[in-house]
Amino acid sequence: MIPLRQTEPSSTTPIVTRALVLGNTALFITQLILGARTESLINTFGYIPARFMHPGAFGYTRFEVAVTLVSSLFLHGGLVHLFGNMIYLWIFGPSVEDALGHVRFLVFCLLCGAIGSLTHTVLFPRSIVPSVGASGSIAGILGAFLVLRPKARIVTLFPLVIYWAMAEIRAAIFLPVWFAMQFFNGALALAAAQRTQEVVGIAWWAHVGGFLFGAVVGAGARLMAKPRL
Repeated sequence: MIPLRQTEPSSTTPIVTRALVLGNTALFITQLILGARTESLINTFGYIPARFMHPGAFGYTRFEVAVTLVSSLFLHGGLVHLFGNMIYLWIFGPSVEDALGHVRFLVFCLLCGAIGSLTHTVLFPRSIVPSVGASGSIAGILGAFLVLRPKARIVTLFPLVIYWAMAEIRAAIFLPVWFAMQFFNGALALAAAQRTQEVVGIAWWAHVGGFLFGAVVGAGARLMAKPRL
């Protein structure tokens, strides 16, 4: 499912959302320019669960490994990876930024990404496969959006057998379906990895952790926004 837009307007200019989209795009262009050296960049600044658990074994300090919880969010594994994350950020980010405020939204995005990576680590603590991308942050934004704007309608493009169709789907339907897909794929990843601790592809549980954390923050923001009698 590809979201094209959502119906809830924002009362403020989403400067952080736009800056994140531009920043991620600029860094991806840098990755393309680096060519073969990108692999070294990802190994250095990507997030590796085993390195986080045992930094000394990899020649890192605890602080240096903690930095990768943030730096990994701005690296992407390909154009499709980047496009998928940025379109969700562009569509859902403004409403959440509007509700939280610019600075808190930025902190929120970074925390969602970090929480997502730590969730992935809980399940795969010995994995040495680098994890990159803003997916945990995006998942957190979706979780918050679901709580803050459940009645919003998402104009969605989705594939049928021989053509693409477009429809408006309520956020209260679209986002739980999205979350269920992440959870289901995460369960499949666990079964496939068995005890090898190696996950090649998508860190589904980072999405699950980010989404749940975002929903909790969204619930708190919604409660705080209610007028007191």
